[in-house]
Amino acid sequence: MRCWKCAATIEFNERVGFRDACAGCDRPAHCCRNCGFYDVTYNNECRETMAERVVEKERANFCEYFQPRIGAAAAAAGRPSSGDARARLDNMFRKKS
Repeated sequence: MRCWKCAATIEFNERVGFRDACAGCDRPAHCCRNCGFYDVTYNNECRETMAERVVEKERANFCEYFQPRIGAAAAAAGRPSSGDARARLDNMFRKKS
């Protein structure tokens, strides 16, 4: 898993504990921003419909549905940057010679 704040790799042997923190920036590891269900486009910014609302997404919480975000840095939240999107659109609609 990658930290949402500093993008440092966080490795755990079993599951992420409620009090675990990132070694790089000392931010809580068990927070919404590091969760695979975190998505700003969903209600309460969470794709898990049964999860209780968490107001402060960057602080440690006791959510039982927490799953470590795999892959890209949590800061990106799985969304491409606006520059990447623009480049893909330009490639899609460019005139062929």
